[in-house]
Amino acid sequence: MVESYFSRLRRMVSGQHHHVSPQYLYQYANHAAWLEDNRRTDNGTLAQIVVSSSMAAPVSRQWKGYWQRAA
Repeated sequence: MVESYFSRLRRMVSGQHHHVSPQYLYQYANHAAWLEDNRRTDNGTLAQIVVSSSMAAPVSRQWKGYWQRAA
């Protein structure tokens, strides 16, 4: 099970993201763990879980303004 998780994490980093900052690595790993735990759940249920969780969560201090870099 651990080998499967690390394999999927490596493929996610090299295939989808192309670069992961060490500062945010634990959050990418947490996301990969959530995907691994819910990989057999259908897409409709996953979408419902993501939307309801994101609407209930407060604004993140770590991710707020992440895409806005200083010029």
